[in-house]
Amino acid sequence: MKLKQLKVNDQGVVTGFSTADANYRQKLLRMGLTRNAEFTVVRKAPFGGPIEIEVKGSRLVLRSDEADVLEVDKK
Repeated sequence: MKLKQLKVNDQGVVTGFSTADANYRQKLLRMGLTRNAEFTVVRKAPFGGPIEIEVKGSRLVLRSDEADVLEVDKK
């Protein structure tokens, strides 16, 4: 499942990454988006805009293409 498929206030868990770009994957890991990290969708912009999530006590805003890299499961 992709992050953008979740609705506001949905909770999920990161299950993996769909990119082969090691540098970009490291950037996501540094932001706290590690495998099995739990998060909550805080806000979604309309028309495929950015998605705000809360993970490990911090809020992150991910562009749509960044959010597409994350593989998640709804909790």
